[in-house]
Amino acid sequence: MSAPGIVSGVAPVGQAEGQGKRALITGLRGFTGYYMARELAAAGYRVFGTVLPGEARGPDIFEVDLCERAAVATAIEQVQPDVVVHLAGIAFVAHADAALMYRVNVVGTRNLLEALAGASRKASAVLLASSANIYGNADVACIDESVVPAPANDYAVSKLAMEYMARLWMDRLPVILARPFNYSGRGQAENFLIAKIVSHFRRGARKIELGNLAIARDFSDVRVVASTYRRLLAAGPAAAGEAFNICSGQSHAIADVIGMAEHIAGYHIDVSVNPAFVRANDVLTLAGNNDKLARAIGPLEPIPLADTLRWMFEA
Repeated sequence: MSAPGIVSGVAPVGQAEGQGKRALITGLRGFTGYYMARELAAAGYRVFGTVLPGEARGPDIFEVDLCERAAVATAIEQVQPDVVVHLAGIAFVAHADAALMYRVNVVGTRNLLEALAGASRKASAVLLASSANIYGNADVACIDESVVPAPANDYAVSKLAMEYMARLWMDRLPVILARPFNYSGRGQAENFLIAKIVSHFRRGARKIELGNLAIARDFSDVRVVASTYRRLLAAGPAAAGEAFNICSGQSHAIADVIGMAEHIAGYHIDVSVNPAFVRANDVLTLAGNNDKLARAIGPLEPIPLADTLRWMFEA
């Protein structure tokens, strides 16, 4: 993966913020984990991470299956984190094994919270990555945190179940629930929409097969998401016990995304709909309201989607 580089429009991180503090990222080897580690390290934290057993180890990295309760407790006691960003989980909506999805996303998270609650050193902030998919097909133009969840697939149900379970621990832990809308960036797997589109243009493909072209999404840049997570951790008590939408506040139709990518690449691509990619329970429109987030962490500076696409295309 190419280095992300400096995020245009995002203020530099002050080293003092994390100086002398220990940060734990679960799912360190995942797409978001890479950017989260860079963000926290730049803020002065000593960054620890968990990876799945069998993945490459390194300094301050622990091989842990979050579904193994004892192993999670051991890792937490060894790290003794000041802040935690829980990214580990199954994040692909169309994942084939629903049972595993529930086990990892709910039971794995519970094991982590139990270990943190019982640790000798108490964390000042524990951020759990949920998902805006919990809102389902909401009948409002712009979704804020007061919208009643109506999950439309197993992935969304697993994330909402995780949130309800996490609330059982909020009297013992400073839990922050993050509900990211769609986001992308360099290094994302091609089974995610934006990464798939960009990869086609990078290799000069003349045709692309997509699913439902009617869907519209609120897309963010992964670098901004990582920065937002760090700022929520720093907000401390002001964010604890709350849920926050992580979004740009603007949605883009798939056709518009294709158009931006064509402009960047300098050629037209033929788009066809593959019925195999169309999900019957797909959420048609997701656009977020981030007012609550801005009140908690201050002004937000999203990166325009066209800039994210160009950054990915030029990787």
